[in-house]
Amino acid sequence: MIQKITLLELNKNIQEKLNNSFPESIWVVAEISEINVNRNGHCYLELIEKDAVNENIIAKTRATIWAFTYRMLKPYFENAAKHELSQGLKVLIHVNIEFHELYGLSLNITDIDPNYTVGDLAQKKAQTIRELESEGVINMNKELPFPVVPQKIAVISSETAAGYQDFINQLTNNYNGYKFYTKLFPTIMQGMQAEESIIKSLERIYENENHFDLVVIIRGGGSQSDLQCFNNYLLASNIAQFPLPIITGIGHDKDESVVDIVAHKKLKTPTAAAEYIIEKVSLYEENLFLFEEQIKDISAGIINDQKTKFIGISKLMLPSVKIILEKYNNHLDRYKDQCTNNINKLTTRSYVKLTQYVKLFENKLQKNFNSKLNKISKLEYNLSYKALFLIQRNKLLLDKLNNTAELVNPENILKRGFSLTWLHGKRISNTNNINKNDIIITKLSSGFIRSTVKEKSKILKDILKN
Repeated sequence: MIQKITLLELNKNIQEKLNNSFPESIWVVAEISEINVNRNGHCYLELIEKDAVNENIIAKTRATIWAFTYRMLKPYFENAAKHELSQGLKVLIHVNIEFHELYGLSLNITDIDPNYTVGDLAQKKAQTIRELESEGVINMNKELPFPVVPQKIAVISSETAAGYQDFINQLTNNYNGYKFYTKLFPTIMQGMQAEESIIKSLERIYENENHFDLVVIIRGGGSQSDLQCFNNYLLASNIAQFPLPIITGIGHDKDESVVDIVAHKKLKTPTAAAEYIIEKVSLYEENLFLFEEQIKDISAGIINDQKTKFIGISKLMLPSVKIILEKYNNHLDRYKDQCTNNINKLTTRSYVKLTQYVKLFENKLQKNFNSKLNKISKLEYNLSYKALFLIQRNKLLLDKLNNTAELVNPENILKRGFSLTWLHGKRISNTNNINKNDIIITKLSSGFIRSTVKEKSKILKDILKN
């Protein structure tokens, strides 16, 4: 016969076995997967354990910290561990094992060892650094050349962060009046979503890499727990291998994050990051002034050397130059005399020829003038005769047109017995549009007649008879 027990009996047996196996509370290592605090102040957690090789979850259970314990335990842990009691932490907890017939297995947490968590975080940080070193990427961003004049800056920060405002104010109001172009990529800078948000901002900057000289990651300080995302491997690896120099101004002095270690330059605060950029531009300007002075000094030295050489050469060449000059002066004097004589002779001959040409020109000009004058007189006579003829002909044509206008004048036509008729305000020339009972207006040479149409055919017969 099959032995049967109820579910309640089974759970009570499990409860009895657990109480016998774990008569006292024990210390358990686990990772916080979920944590929630209800309105009564009770804290409910889900604890897990992951496989060390593939990170798969191999164990899971529920846990509770009752309100009176949680009120004391939470500030104690966070003050000692310098980290918020939150999801993702690996903790060493002191628990009582409870098994309820209705709700199943649960752990009642009575204490948490902060030293274990601090050690685990430090171990994770050290492991991240070792992995970056083994991959050979930890110094890649540091080895990038820093821009000679950094002016186009991509900023990763929260838009409302005070640190971002401090950075912009310091950069904008610099004492040298340098101009900078900044582009903010709004980012979550703390909590569980910070790592993913910062990486996404880096990806957006990478898509526009050619538009920027460097990247600045800033935030306005915060607790050490808020800064744990800056120790994550994936974020640090992205920063280490980013193709633009990255400056950090995360705002914490006591601890150096992995992101600070792999970045091109670590500054304590956002304001210090802005001052560092301004200092680099100022240094470039100072070097320009230095180069200017060096160029001036070198140029002055070259000029002085060439001047000295020129003076020496001049002294050596002076006697020879004087002899050559005297020789050419004598030649010039002879050429001058020859030119003067030739010019005088040429001038005399040219004057005689010019006088002859002037007389010939005057004679030809007089003949041409007389000929043109005769032609003008003839043209004047012909023009007068033709103009008179045209005037008389046009006068006759004008009289003829006036007579024609008088004949076609409507008033004169009406006087000869004709009339004009309107229907609905429009002049008509046939009966096509006239209907019975239409009122028509007839204009005679003197006055108007208003008529009513009786019948179209009758009107036509009367007109034909007449």
